[in-house]
Order: sequence, then structure tokens, then C-alpha cells
Amino acid sequence: MEHLLGLLSIHVQKGVNLAAKDILGSDPYIVFRLGNQTLKTRVIKNNNNPVWDEVIHIAIFEPLPIKFEVYDKDTFSCDDEMGDAEFDIKPFIEALKMRLDNLPDEAIIATVKATRTNCLSEDSCITWSKGKVVQNMVLRLRNVTSGEIEMQLGWINVPGSKGLK
Repeated sequence: MEHLLGLLSIHVQKGVNLAAKDILGSDPYIVFRLGNQTLKTRVIKNNNNPVWDEVIHIAIFEPLPIKFEVYDKDTFSCDDEMGDAEFDIKPFIEALKMRLDNLPDEAIIATVKATRTNCLSEDSCITWSKGKVVQNMVLRLRNVTSGEIEMQLGWINVPGSKGLK
């Protein structure tokens, strides 16, 4: 039996310059997958620059990469794929394990460099913000002409869980 480490909080902020899949624009939503967990954002109608401002929580049993796909919601046919990406949560988990506190607000704990092998479109900073460790990231979608997703990671300790050691 795997032991729960805690909950990864993903604040899905917005999409930027998503590919148009329909004449009137796309109706995008995001599907996050980790193990047997599948979580979806709501659909934003007719918008290639959607603002979700939505928080989802994924149970973390081990620090595996989080995969997600962006889809265009269609009424009369299968939803169109609008790209996909994945991100590694290991650097974020390692920053959490440092058990930092009393840092100045917005202090940078670590920086994850954007490379050809990850989906980051710019360097991603893990910071101490309002008493918590957070990571802001802009992810470039793969398998599509254009599109980025902006999000922020946070962490929720779950009472009775294994926690981070």
C-alpha cells in the first residue's frame, strides 16, 4: 500500500495563445493525470486566452511527473486535442523538504531552468510566498502550433499522511 505524502495544489491561472480549433475559437479545458487520478478544469467558451483561475488538488504518493492535456470541447463530435505537457514536481518536493520558514516574502528557494527536455517556456522559480513554498510555471504545450499554460504549485499537508521526510 502506497502512503500519501500530501496534496499538490495546482492553481491553473490561464492559457495564452492557444491554437484555434473551431471557426469561432476554442472552448478549452485541461485534463490532469497522475496514476489513476484524472482531474478536469471547467470549459471556457470561445476563448484562445482563457482565464481559469481554478485550483485542483492531486494526491501525491511519490513525486512522479504530472501530465496534462488541453482539449477543445465540441458538442457534436469528439473533443479536439489542443496540446499536452508535463512537469516534474521533484524540485518542488525537495524545496518543501528543506522545512524553511522565516524567509523574507518572495525569497527564491530554487530555480528550475527551462530546457529542451522539459515543457517550461521560461525559468520557473520556487519561492517562499505568504508563509508557503510555491512554484510558478509557464508550460509550453507540445504537439500543437502554439499555446502556454500558466500555473502555480502549492502543497497541502494531510493529517495522518506519511508527509515529507
